[in-house]
Amino acid sequence: MTVSTAGAATAPGEPEPVSGRRGARLLRGGFGLIGPRHGRHSATVEQLASLTLPIGDDGVVIGVDSEGRPAVLGLNRPTPYDVVLVGGLWTAQVLALRAAATGARVAVETGRPQAWAQMVHAMGGGQNGLAVYEVGRVPPQGASAGTPVLVVRDCGMRPPRGRVASGPWQAVLTLLPYLSPVAPRLIRQARLVGVQRISPDESVDLGRELTLSREDVEALPTLMDGLTLWCSDRDRQYVMTQPTDAEVGLLGTPRRMD
Repeated sequence: MTVSTAGAATAPGEPEPVSGRRGARLLRGGFGLIGPRHGRHSATVEQLASLTLPIGDDGVVIGVDSEGRPAVLGLNRPTPYDVVLVGGLWTAQVLALRAAATGARVAVETGRPQAWAQMVHAMGGGQNGLAVYEVGRVPPQGASAGTPVLVVRDCGMRPPRGRVASGPWQAVLTLLPYLSPVAPRLIRQARLVGVQRISPDESVDLGRELTLSREDVEALPTLMDGLTLWCSDRDRQYVMTQPTDAEVGLLGTPRRMD
């Protein structure tokens, strides 16, 4: 049965039917098939101020800030991103675990592979997002938007220049147990620096390098295990890394010393 709309009346509030001639013009103009049409949504200028969008909340949850809110580190970026952590192996391993949980591949360059062996075993022998390499033996990772990479450099106080540098979708986290003569160069190159408990003398030196306030310089030698001061060009933020039950079972409780 064929129903014709020619000359048919429209119900109140219903859009006027499209005639065959007008529909043909729309199709020729590239508008595609004519489907259901709805009234337009509109808002006043005053209403626009109440609209909000979540921006900048994608990444790895590295802990909570001083107000108990999640602190998120965006490691997967289309531009090179270098991070330096002056701190303990425990925190670096938690970050590596959480980065892998977000879908990133983690490549660990280390002179102490035995310290990472338990993590590799727990993650399926290196087949599920984490692989360990000797110092200077990290192959090209082929990072992309679909397969971002985090390279963790656990190479001691004087890490050599890495063969694999940061690049699009490939971040590099360099772990320094303490300050060393190479630390100022690495810190100047980094986009983000994390500092855990250090000695008073180291705190003074690092305070000059990062232009920290007097309060921060005095606080660094007293930081508890798991607490990190993260510093970028424009921001300073204390973050407490709180492990999950699974992380405690695998890595133990937070600690500064290894």
